[in-house]
Amino acid sequence: MIETVHIDMTREALGSRMSPRAIEIVIAANLKQDSLRGQFGHDEYHFDNNAFEKSYAYVTEQRGYVLASLMSPGVLSAWIAFGKLTHAVQDFYSHTNYISMWIDQHNGTPPPPPEIDPVRKDIIESPDMYSAKIYLPWDALYFVPFMRKLSIKFLPKDSHGRMNLDSPKQGPLFEYARAAAIKRTVHEFEILEKMLPPEMLTKFVDL
Repeated sequence: MIETVHIDMTREALGSRMSPRAIEIVIAANLKQDSLRGQFGHDEYHFDNNAFEKSYAYVTEQRGYVLASLMSPGVLSAWIAFGKLTHAVQDFYSHTNYISMWIDQHNGTPPPPPEIDPVRKDIIESPDMYSAKIYLPWDALYFVPFMRKLSIKFLPKDSHGRMNLDSPKQGPLFEYARAAAIKRTVHEFEILEKMLPPEMLTKFVDL
């Protein structure tokens, strides 16, 4: 998703759960995943190219880093790890066909976006689940505004250019992806809430 969307979603999900300074560090780490270095060779950062196993392992790894970091005197590394984690799980909904599959189960009349369930196990584990593939050079040209229309003509259905729900410009499904990503961010926070001892949780939320 685009930078402003990641920022807004993270603040909406965590605004009442973590201190402002903690949230700003989480957001900075979240956004760094979309740096040029993070865009190439790191499918796990964005759930791209059907790298599901690698992406789930990455999320689990970052969760472990949160715990390990909180065992040390500082807390900064824990916030950074959580920021990296949130970027991956937020991109899951804009870079996979999860939203389309969830909507298809409602026979063309889905509930409004806020009612989406972001962790439907039957969808996540479905053999029909897939994520956006990066087709170069056309997917790179997709990000050049005046080349976008041309690139779309050459991109397959499962390409990032055709699949992404990264901004409101992608149509009505974007609001479902956004709502699911916010709920998933809260879900990931609640996993930590259950996993961390009280003193570590207090340190992490910084309230």
